[in-house]
Amino acid sequence: MTDVFGQSHKDSHEQVVFCADRQSGLRAIIAIYNTALGPALGGTRFYPYESEQAALADVLNLSKGMAYKNALAGLDLGGGKAVIIGDPTKDKNEALLRAYGRFVESLGGRYYTACDVGTFSEDMDLVARESRYVTGRTPAHGGAGDSSILTAFGVFQGMRASAAHLYGTSSLSGKRVGVEGVGKVGHRLVDHLIDDGAEVVVCDVSPAAVERVRQRHPSVEVVADARALTDSDIDVYAPCALGGALDDDTVERLRAKIVCGGANNQLAHVGVEKQLADRGILYAPDYVVNSGGVIQVADEIEGFSMDRARAKATQIFDTTLKIFGIAAEEGVPPAVAADRLAERRMSEVGRIRGIWLGG
Repeated sequence: MTDVFGQSHKDSHEQVVFCADRQSGLRAIIAIYNTALGPALGGTRFYPYESEQAALADVLNLSKGMAYKNALAGLDLGGGKAVIIGDPTKDKNEALLRAYGRFVESLGGRYYTACDVGTFSEDMDLVARESRYVTGRTPAHGGAGDSSILTAFGVFQGMRASAAHLYGTSSLSGKRVGVEGVGKVGHRLVDHLIDDGAEVVVCDVSPAAVERVRQRHPSVEVVADARALTDSDIDVYAPCALGGALDDDTVERLRAKIVCGGANNQLAHVGVEKQLADRGILYAPDYVVNSGGVIQVADEIEGFSMDRARAKATQIFDTTLKIFGIAAEEGVPPAVAADRLAERRMSEVGRIRGIWLGG
């Protein structure tokens, strides 16, 4: 039997909601980690988990990560996440998405949802027909549309900050950058890098994704797989595919001096951040540099403005530099410094929000 309370209490989640609608086939879990800074915001992942326990473990981990990401993005939003169990190519349908929307609405604004793996802006439009608490909608419905636009922009800002810290200049011109995964975020990151004068090497499991990049940028070099990429002579490694890219073996072989990418949960396990630091590799914490997407969808809550959202995403450069400064001052890896900074903001602002306003 799954120890639901044990799993959720381990990281002090506030609320975990199990959602089921037999007729539409909906099986979903919404996890709210922390609302100290405001309502929880995080995407909905539609994925064929091998078990309900695996889905629960994923949503608990992802919702905690969103709390830290939102905190360091300077948002007045807490951390939440949702997962829908199933194959989105087979199981997704209007009734299921609208049933899910009813469960989001039932939380009364404690949780705002958005897109994630397996869900798209058009799906959020359907969810929004049953709930007011939906972001990441299509522009036709007042939304921000594809959040990969500012995700890639934010990763580029984090990479510029990493270069400034290590090389004394924020330009990537002349640097050799390896991008693993050129999907929604990765191919946009390549655009920024080429515009800045970087040499780019890519790999992706999808030949179509690689061909799209080559058509746009013929100078881009292509290698066979992730191992070939990390083994190559690159200055910067940008993981933009699945999580867990940085394991013991990869860190040991990696020749890059900077790691800065768009993928979530890049560290395969606790302790990898120290291994990177011990090898003299500068790691830009993933949830800091890839927060441009959540900044973009969060702006919908005020009434979306791309100019305002882009200006806020530009601040990822300063936040990343600040984290490197704290890490150096306190003698800890950047990932630890980022966690401490996020926890400090959640604690300080959370305390202020506890001041009684009367009434």
